Amino acid sequence: MDPVEPTLRLHLWLETPNGMLLGLGRAELLLLIHELGSLNKAAKTMGISYRAAWGRLKASEAAAGEPLLEKFGGQKGFALTPQGQQLAQTFKEWFLDVEAYALKKAEEMFPWPVRSFEDSQTGEADS
Repeated sequence: MDPVEPTLRLHLWLETPNGMLLGLGRAELLLLIHELGSLNKAAKTMGISYRAAWGRLKASEAAAGEPLLEKFGGQKGFALTPQGQQLAQTFKEWFLDVEAYALKKAEEMFPWPVRSFEDSQTGEADS
């Protein structure tokens, strides 16, 4: 019998009456735009189309009631607004805190070592 090697998977998001505000994927997309200065490059890095990325960000802006991105350098690039940057960074920190808590509780409650999803993808040893 194969050993049990569970991986913790969390799906956290914030929503408003106007729709989904932010999830981990959208937060990571925003952080990549901040890093790369390009929605197109960020979308390619994540393996999604420009159109899909644009649609998700527009939906998040509608839910937030304010822009999360602004154009710079003519039509060539994007930057995060202060609100977009704060929202993306705060969400990512919150997600990691919740994940760390969930992993700690899983370690206390289950008879097997539980890995984070990221560790399961990188092949890192159990914590």
